[in-house]
Amino acid sequence: MYALFLGIVQGATEFAPISSSGHLVLVPWLLRWPQPELVFDTTLHLGTLAAVLAFFWRDCLKLLVAWWESGRRRRLHSSEARIAWGILVGTIPAALLGYLFEDFFAAFFGSPLWVAVFLLITGMILALSERLGRREHGLEAMTWTRALCIGLAQVMAILPGISRSGVTIGAGLALGFKRDAAARFSFLLSIPIILGSGIFKLLDFLKAENASLSASNLLVGFTAAAISGYLCIKLLLSFLQRGRLYAFVVYCWAAGLSILLLLLLRGG
Repeated sequence: MYALFLGIVQGATEFAPISSSGHLVLVPWLLRWPQPELVFDTTLHLGTLAAVLAFFWRDCLKLLVAWWESGRRRRLHSSEARIAWGILVGTIPAALLGYLFEDFFAAFFGSPLWVAVFLLITGMILALSERLGRREHGLEAMTWTRALCIGLAQVMAILPGISRSGVTIGAGLALGFKRDAAARFSFLLSIPIILGSGIFKLLDFLKAENASLSASNLLVGFTAAAISGYLCIKLLLSFLQRGRLYAFVVYCWAAGLSILLLLLLRGG
């Protein structure tokens, strides 16, 4: 039950702009479960990586070919090449700052108070981006500068409660991209950061003691995260073709305020 439920939570919240890291702190805290072990957390993230690769495998193949061709020709010859290099440029800030300040960011994990505060901030970011965004461009308008701005926004998502998809989609909207284009770039941008994070967490696990979770629980969590993540991507892209982000704003604010109230009632 533990593995299945947290796997579904991870997959559903990794791509919806409501913060998977925040929910993986809050759900065990609310249900008085132990916090997920490192190997289980890594397994869930690899499940969502499988989801995004399964959904965007054609896009990934085109981008890899375009990236290789642009390197060979030494010029950006297509929109796919610009997007591919944009993903690489957009990954650098979070990868670099996450590595350099890992201990600083880790201090916020395990704290429902900080998760609640950051959920409120996520809601504010979504509301502002929805309000101010012009929504004029498709992904063919991606430039290195725009990709870097989205990548800098992604740095905030290292904090639990700040949604990675929320801040990157919000940054895309603020830069003038249409909702579905901003979401598509956000999901593609998640591939290298989830892969890199998974590798580093796996290396940390191999250095530590063996986990108590069984292989069957890890498999259940991985599968649940992959399936729910795939469905979430499909539903969210369809929704954003017409719908707005305000529903997620309401959710983030309601969840954040509810946790703050519960903390007050519990006395911390």
